[in-house]
Amino acid sequence: MNTKMIDWPTFIGALILLLGVTIPLIVFPEAGQSVVNEANEFVSGNFGALYIVMGLVIFLFLVFVAFSKNGSIKLGDEGEDPEFNTFSWAAMLFAAGIGSSILYWAVIEWAYYYQGPPFGLEAGSQEAIQWATAYGIFHWGPIAWAIYTLPALPIAYFYYVRKKPVLKVSEAVRPVLGNAVDGPLGTIIDVLFMFGLMGGAGTTLALGTPMIAEGVSDLTGIPANLGTQSVIMLLCTLIFAVSAYSGLKRGIKVLSDINLWLSIFILAFIFIFGPTRFISETTVNSVGILADNFFKMATWLEPFGNLGGFEETLFPESWTVFYWAWWLVYAPFVGLFVARISRGRTIRQMVLGTMVYGTLGCILFFGIMGNFGLYLQLTGTYDVIAFLNENGAPATIIEIINQLPLAKFMVLVFTILAIIFLATTFDSSSYILASVVQKSVEGEPLRWNRLFWAFALCLMPLTLLYLGGLGTLQTASIVGGFPLIFIMFLLAWSFMRASNQDIRASESYESSTIYIERWNKKKPKKRKRSALEVLEDKKDEDDE
Repeated sequence: MNTKMIDWPTFIGALILLLGVTIPLIVFPEAGQSVVNEANEFVSGNFGALYIVMGLVIFLFLVFVAFSKNGSIKLGDEGEDPEFNTFSWAAMLFAAGIGSSILYWAVIEWAYYYQGPPFGLEAGSQEAIQWATAYGIFHWGPIAWAIYTLPALPIAYFYYVRKKPVLKVSEAVRPVLGNAVDGPLGTIIDVLFMFGLMGGAGTTLALGTPMIAEGVSDLTGIPANLGTQSVIMLLCTLIFAVSAYSGLKRGIKVLSDINLWLSIFILAFIFIFGPTRFISETTVNSVGILADNFFKMATWLEPFGNLGGFEETLFPESWTVFYWAWWLVYAPFVGLFVARISRGRTIRQMVLGTMVYGTLGCILFFGIMGNFGLYLQLTGTYDVIAFLNENGAPATIIEIINQLPLAKFMVLVFTILAIIFLATTFDSSSYILASVVQKSVEGEPLRWNRLFWAFALCLMPLTLLYLGGLGTLQTASIVGGFPLIFIMFLLAWSFMRASNQDIRASESYESSTIYIERWNKKKPKKRKRSALEVLEDKKDEDDE
């Protein structure tokens, strides 16, 4: 077992921080949960505007980068073809960035907005319904994928353009922080990222595992209790451990391709055999609402609160701020993974591809699955809201799928898809965690290292599942991820600084080459000095 390649301060620091949060929650569950929830309320309540501004600024920054000179930079050598074809590339980035959470929220998120709509609208009104169909797409749309994409810029740039064999967030901010990243500051940055990722992974498990358990219960009659959820979590761990052990091309790529084909099948089935006209018209209408109100939704807070007779809904803090915080803790991981699989593409292709493919995939899931559930509610075919309020979201999701033709078969497909989605997210996570704790990554991370993080991702959430503290770990990760807001701006600054330096150097080199060629074409009598001497004089004049 090769241990010399491991960055032990980062490796041990991440474990200590995770244990430092989870052990007190195990020993003092009520007090720990109270402290974490108070910290979350303080961060989201007082810094909600910062999260909102962050999301919009990152989106606008990436659009600028994509269409600037920086966007033309090739990630790799000139003439090099992309490492993965577009289908597999899109499948891997979507599966890593979304996971089984989209199967959860795409089906049921509209129901929460239906009952607690934004802008102080009346619950269940026509306006509330229209916004309910659009807000899910907004929360999982361009800004979400922009937050995911930003860390990929400097990481991919240093890995493929400057040929630094290190996949670390700390390395990506070296142009701004300099050699300070080689000390404790760099370790803290990487440890914070790892902690955020492990907590974000806990969120995905918290949502995905009960939903899968309900699917298994519906098919087999086995109760969806803690025992069933534990077995499912261990099964998913085994799948993603094998996949992570197999590597990027044989394991993660294959699972992601299967995942995408199953997604296409289930979406096409619901669209064709469900209320096709309602789904298509409502989806197009939702995209129109989003396009027309994008900046309103991206900047909406409730500054007046309960002042002047206004009723505070807490919608922005409960949804938009929460989502931006959630994407934030996952962003360095997804950025690292997107960077790793984007060899051979330009910065523009990576940025636009991630934002466009990711958003289109989410539009399809929310447009087809969500609007199918909404149709059941509006036509009286099935009272989704009443069942949700009585039995919770996981059971409601399975009941909505049960309203389709070939119900049991579709529940089976849906459950398998959820398991594979969970596995693809986690094998990508363990792959990246293993990369971050290595001093260099030439080829792939060490296999034992990938396996270790595959099981580490599961053991803590599994322990907290029995203590009912999984949601607390999720909340703790969001609070702990707060410093990542500032790291995101450092990442943007680092990329622009490094890429602009290289662009200027390249342009200077090209202009110098052209000048030398022209100078050398002059007759010998006219060129009393060498071209290089003339260039040195011109450079001195420019410096003055």
